Order: sequence, then structure tokens, then C-alpha cells
Amino acid sequence: MKKLLAIAAALIISFGAYAQIVAPVKWAYAAKKTSATEVTVFLKASIAGGWHIYSMNVKDGGPIKTSFTFAKSKDYTLIGKPSEPKPITKFEKAFNMDVSYFENEVVFQQKIKLKSPKVTAIKGQLEYMTCNDMKCLPPDDVNFSIPLGK
Repeated sequence: MKKLLAIAAALIISFGAYAQIVAPVKWAYAAKKTSATEVTVFLKASIAGGWHIYSMNVKDGGPIKTSFTFAKSKDYTLIGKPSEPKPITKFEKAFNMDVSYFENEVVFQQKIKLKSPKVTAIKGQLEYMTCNDMKCLPPDDVNFSIPLGK
């Protein structure tokens, strides 16, 4: 009987720990060929209510800005820098400065010039920080691979 109670207690504790894992941002990716040698990749963040992620353009001393690092390749080059829509900009007490961020959903874009028809995917890593009115989560690094299709 004691073993059964110990197992039940362990299960309850493990379910409680699992419920505390917070993942308020889900990422999705797509690509669209704009010509025979150019493609635009889209990196979409779906953000849970009450949470936000920061713009790519945050001043030093503020939160961790969203950033993208694309894998180096001889088969393609980046055209310019990633772009983002117009963010919300407000003063945040936690950082004692105006910061720019996105709520609900945001789509970042990167134009790419293809040097080879053999390219099947664009790979890289993104970093972002998520906050709500009560707390900020540690910055998160996410590897991505965006298939180009045919």
C-alpha cells in the first residue's frame, strides 16, 4: 500500500512539474519563390494571449531582441536583412526604456538569392525572448529548416 501511495505521489508531482512548462510561442515556416533565382522565407511566431516577443530593433540595455542567423552556404546568399512589420512601442518599467514588441502573431521575412537549383531548404537559428506583464522567460534558441519545395 505504501508503494502505491509513493507511486501516486510521484505521478502527481511529475504532472505538476509538466504543467509548469511554459511555451507561449510557436514557430512556423514557409517559403515562396519570387523568381527562378530568388525566394522569400517567412518565419511566423504565434504568440499566446498576454505574452509578447521583441522586435529585431531593440536598443542596448533592453530585452533580448529577436534575431535570425542563417546557415552559411555557397548555394545561396541573403538579400539585405530580415524584415518585420511595424511593432508596438511602449515604455516598459522592467527595462526603464521604450521597447518595441509583437503580440498575438508576427511574420518576419528574408529574401534569398539562389545560386544553385540544388537548394532544397534554408537552415538557421533564431533567438527570441518572451515576456508578459509579470515575468520574462529566458531567451530561447530555435533551429529551423525551411523547405523550398519545387
